[in-house]
Amino acid sequence: MRRTVIAGNWKMNKTFSEAEDFFISLTDALNEKPEDEFDNLEVIVCPPAVFLELATDFSVESPLSIGGQDVSAENQGAFTGEISADMYNSIQVDYCIVGHSERRKYHSESDSLINMKIKRLLENEVTPIFCIGETLEQRENDITKEVIISQLENGLADINMEDEVIIAYEPVWAIGTGKVATPEQAQEIHQEIRNWLNYKYGKEIAENTILLYGGSMKPANELELLKQPDIDGGLIGGASLVNDTFEEMIDIALQLRG
Repeated sequence: MRRTVIAGNWKMNKTFSEAEDFFISLTDALNEKPEDEFDNLEVIVCPPAVFLELATDFSVESPLSIGGQDVSAENQGAFTGEISADMYNSIQVDYCIVGHSERRKYHSESDSLINMKIKRLLENEVTPIFCIGETLEQRENDITKEVIISQLENGLADINMEDEVIIAYEPVWAIGTGKVATPEQAQEIHQEIRNWLNYKYGKEIAENTILLYGGSMKPANELELLKQPDIDGGLIGGASLVNDTFEEMIDIALQLRG
């Protein structure tokens, strides 16, 4: 059985004191729950890099995992401002987002660059959360599936999927807009992704790969999305910034999959 993953992507938000208050509240809430409730649920928070050491300090004593928001395609060297996968590994950061649409849009990241980043993460035992998704124009032109398959083919080129890679489908038109794909629309693409994995890597890999939905997931729509057979959790943006809201989403996931 695939585990459920509730992952929060803070993007460029919060000050140090705000982050500290958030982690105090979140870890207190998680630690109040029976430990075995998290056998099938993983909670991940991906804060800005400057808060990663703070975050991992809190995660040590709680059922909380920490992720980065981006990684360099290089191992080390004169790359000012970059963060390597080895650096993440050295401070017990277990996950890292790659290929987010904002990185593709604002930093012109290509599929080949994203592919290199995924390889660096896997080499350093950090699990990639690999984002894919179509723009509104691409959806209106009815090429969503072609875009998704192309991103999968190129982003995962020469990747051994026996090493865990989480895939997050984020329709670009739904990120930060308040719009959300219907559960049926989201399931259609998640099923397409799983079918591609089955064709490319075989049934076992396809059935065990965790697929997340991103794009304005919040308490009001979470339950119906998680009820879909191929949606295993969410990569959550704005709703992950507020303790009460994020903790409510964790509770919904526990009730459904616990």
